Amino acid sequence: MQVQFTVNGRAARVDVPPNTLLVHALREHLLLTGTHVGCDTSQCGACTVIVNGRAVKSCAMLAVQAQGAEVQTIEGLAAPDGTMHPMQAAFKECHGLQCGFCTPGMVMSAVDLCKNHPHASEGEIRELLEGNICRCTGYQNIVRAVQVGQKAMASA
Repeated sequence: MQVQFTVNGRAARVDVPPNTLLVHALREHLLLTGTHVGCDTSQCGACTVIVNGRAVKSCAMLAVQAQGAEVQTIEGLAAPDGTMHPMQAAFKECHGLQCGFCTPGMVMSAVDLCKNHPHASEGEIRELLEGNICRCTGYQNIVRAVQVGQKAMASA
């Protein structure tokens, strides 16, 4: 099936079998490998992307469901000149990553969290990031990074 959608501000078209997951269309057909496959069961959040303004786990969405959609991956988060998005900068500043495997999905979820809950408390941030698993950090620096990113996004 031909699927046409916009990815990171650019028109994209992929020809995929109807059972192709969005994560595989992004990684294998568009070569956007920043979106990771962690579990293939919608549990870990490593595959999180923004679709039509909402964070979704791309391993739980068929590519054909993205027909006509606006999709943003971690590759499209920074400014065209390479300037990091405030949330990316916050993760770097606060050491909100270790191995980095969960980081793209965590950052995309955090961006969505801050857009929809701009005044989230620490407890709310922890609750709202529940669908993203990090096996390295213990979450303290991730939560701190989201708080810093939240403030930076609010003032941008």
